[in-house]
Amino acid sequence: MTLKAHQTLLLTGAAGGLGQVLRGRLKANCEVLRLSDRFDFGVAGAHEEIKLADLADAQAVNAMVQGVQAIVHLGGVSVESAFGPILQANILGVYNLYEAARLHGVKRVVFASSNHVTGFYRQSDTIDASHPPRPDSLYGVSKAFGEDLSRFYYDRYGIETACVRIGSSFAEPKDRRMLASWLSFDDLHRLITACLTTPVLGHSIVFGMSDNAVTWWDNRCARHIGYVPQDSSDVFRDAVYARTPAPDLNDPVVQFQGGGFVVAGPFGM
Repeated sequence: MTLKAHQTLLLTGAAGGLGQVLRGRLKANCEVLRLSDRFDFGVAGAHEEIKLADLADAQAVNAMVQGVQAIVHLGGVSVESAFGPILQANILGVYNLYEAARLHGVKRVVFASSNHVTGFYRQSDTIDASHPPRPDSLYGVSKAFGEDLSRFYYDRYGIETACVRIGSSFAEPKDRRMLASWLSFDDLHRLITACLTTPVLGHSIVFGMSDNAVTWWDNRCARHIGYVPQDSSDVFRDAVYARTPAPDLNDPVVQFQGGGFVVAGPFGM
């Protein structure tokens, strides 16, 4: 049984793909699940609240955060894009979120970072949280900023954060790259649960991946979180190989961990 560690838990980006996946699951982690996104996405269900907010609007974010004990922050731009939207949602927005958390005494945040913080490491590399960021995109840069900002708010104000560098969270791997980066929906919930319930979180970086035989990421620096994945991409390997061509090893998309993000754009302002 999942421990209900918090009375009211905030989920931002609730209307997004992973937000919809987690909406039902996270009710097991709290008495009341507060859901937020920019636009109307329906009515609240049992044990739910809805507070709409644009992350770039400091007053709206302040109201969104008031009265919660922990935050799962999925909100923002989730792909490579023009810098303007990324600036508003992922940089100004994450500042507004942490400032609201400080003002309202929230002491634990699960921040949806991304594997694209380290996307310019090669697929022949194995890295852990001690390796410096090598963002593959403006999106990756914005997530690296969020990791640094959350560290500042931990060092200065004691707000614990798990920066979860989400890999590829889909129902199943779509291509050969995802055999290494895949994170099942159930393992995503297990990971967030571990981040919300571990006794001492501190400021931690954890790679969001299932128990895949092939992987580029070592979670040795996050063992104190207690995340134990139970799913694996290995059961999909034969099917993925059968429907995809052999990789071109001269293609940057194949060479680097970030895949297509390393060549995406430019998108202008």
